[in-house]
Amino acid sequence: MEEREWVTAAKKGDEYALAQLFQQNYSFLVHYLIKLTYSLEQAEDLAQDTMAKAIEHVTKFNGKSKFSTWLISIATRLYIDQKRRQKREQSWQKQEQALRMIRWQAQSVNEDWHMMLESLGKLKDDFRIPILLKHYYGYSYEEIAAMLQIAEGTVKSRVHKGIQMVRKELNEDDKGQYPVGKTVEQN
Repeated sequence: MEEREWVTAAKKGDEYALAQLFQQNYSFLVHYLIKLTYSLEQAEDLAQDTMAKAIEHVTKFNGKSKFSTWLISIATRLYIDQKRRQKREQSWQKQEQALRMIRWQAQSVNEDWHMMLESLGKLKDDFRIPILLKHYYGYSYEEIAAMLQIAEGTVKSRVHKGIQMVRKELNEDDKGQYPVGKTVEQN
């Protein structure tokens, strides 16, 4: 059978036809992924994930390209998604490490570690950065908007929403002890 016939049969639920398509394209796919990842193990894992996605969505294959091209497009998207997840995870790990370091430094010089700073550390950058610039460094909304290249109203909204999120994190005792909304110089 030709590829087009295997695809037609696979789309109708013929598992043998689908297995034949995978068998014909697996080596090609793995070699591509090795060049993409520089790791045989990662390439094989991605090839397996690609095959699983292809099985799940074989009925959506439109046949405008070769089946191998479709597999490569799936594999490439999976690889990019994986890299994004790794980047977010690394960013989170760096942030956690920085928080631990700040906490250690504060404790080593007998300063109180403010629960508010811990709550701020849990916010997304979109909220934390404007709060820090406004309430810890005293920049105006206009200055922050220029720095972040966003509208002044967006800055105000993010500061307001961010402070609300921090306040939710703090219990009633902490709110009175560490008021949110003052600059460092005011504390």
